[in-house]
Amino acid sequence: MKVVACYSMKGGVGKTATAVNLSYWAASQGLRTLLIDLDAQGASSFYFRVKPGRKKWGKRFFQAYENVLEQIRASDFEGLDVLPAHLSFRNFDALLASLEKRKSRLRRILKGLKGEYDLIVLDCPPTISHLSESVFNAADMVLVPVIPTTLSQRTFEQLLAFFAEKGYAREVVVPFFSMVQRQKALHKSTMTHMRQRHKGFLQAVIPFARDIENMGEHRAPVAVFAARKPATKAYLAMFDELWPSLRPKGKKR
Repeated sequence: MKVVACYSMKGGVGKTATAVNLSYWAASQGLRTLLIDLDAQGASSFYFRVKPGRKKWGKRFFQAYENVLEQIRASDFEGLDVLPAHLSFRNFDALLASLEKRKSRLRRILKGLKGEYDLIVLDCPPTISHLSESVFNAADMVLVPVIPTTLSQRTFEQLLAFFAEKGYAREVVVPFFSMVQRQKALHKSTMTHMRQRHKGFLQAVIPFARDIENMGEHRAPVAVFAARKPATKAYLAMFDELWPSLRPKGKKR
């Protein structure tokens, strides 16, 4: 089982759209996939039309994986389940601060789901916190969307500095360019500069596209309502590039 965290310190960069579309493509290729919406805003849960239960249960999230299993819901797509966000998730940071071995709590919970899924995708809130550190300890890959602007470059480099300070493996950070407008000279020059400065950027580039914005209106991955559009092709190219790292042993497409 692989765990992929879609994470950025900065909001509004395409993190949730990536989590939703990556989960969709993984399930469509036969991977038993679980999307866990850790962001209390619940955007990815909304896109997949999955609602949380009414009862608050965030306090029980880190106690036992059985608590998580109880809250998982099936999506409209075969092989794709969703753990919807609950408003009580907003208290995760305070909760983790009160727990022993907080950095390993999420990893232990996810390990209990190993027999159920091939891939777990985490849609993470845009913060540096106890929760994000727990995510970094649990993830095999931290997928980071970067808009090719000076501010986003600075934010990405702050994340790398945090990883270095805490001793986390740099290799798990997999950046990619998001919301790209190729007609903008700044975007083109920034992408060139950042590829030269930082190793590991995916070749796949996610464009700034109306179809991605329309995911909220359709409440679905872009491939469902815009199958032949550039945004769909871009997310498929991303999945193809990540496939060698995600596929279970012996699994063929």
